[in-house]
Amino acid sequence: MPRTAYRLPLSLAGIAFAFAAPLAAQDASATEQEAETLALNHIGLAVSDLDASASFFIDTLGWKPAGGDPSYPAKFVTNGEMFVTLWRVTDPASAVPFDRKTNVGLHHMAITVRDLATLDALYQRFQEHPRVEIEFGPEFLGNGPTTHMMIREPSGIRLEFIVPRGRMSEEERARPNPRTRD
Repeated sequence: MPRTAYRLPLSLAGIAFAFAAPLAAQDASATEQEAETLALNHIGLAVSDLDASASFFIDTLGWKPAGGDPSYPAKFVTNGEMFVTLWRVTDPASAVPFDRKTNVGLHHMAITVRDLATLDALYQRFQEHPRVEIEFGPEFLGNGPTTHMMIREPSGIRLEFIVPRGRMSEEERARPNPRTRD
C-alpha cells in the first residue's frame, strides 16, 4: 500500500488517524492483497472508577451501554463504530496511574470527531465536567490543519479527540491555529 501524506509515530493515535484518512488516499488497486489483520476490533481499558468512566462515555460522549460482566466487574460501551470494554482494577485505592516514561501500556486512545463544531462543543462540555482533566484544548496537530485536544477521563485514561483535515471544509483548513495553551 502506498504511503499517505500523514506522518505520525506508530501508536494507537497513528492507527486511529490512518483509519480516519480519506479513502481517496488509499490505492484501490485490485492487484493488492488485503492485509491479514483488518482493523481494531475493540479496546479494553483498566479503570479505577468503573461507574464514572462508563458514565463519561455514555453521558458525556453520547455512547450506548453494550453489556458488561458484574463478576469481573466490567462495563462495555459503543458509539456504533468503536467498542470499548472498561474493566475495574481489583483495588482502585492502590492503582498506579500510567506514566509513559516508566510504564509499558496505552499512552492514549484517539477518537475521530465529526467536525470542528463538535470538537468545540466537546471542549466546552469537558470544561464543565468536574472529573475531566483537560491537558490542552483544540489546537493544530503539528502544522495543521488537523485539529485535536487531549483530556483525561474520570479514571485518568488519556483520550485524544481529533478532526482530520479530510473532515474539514476548505475554509476550515485555511483557518489559523486555535491553540488554547501557552
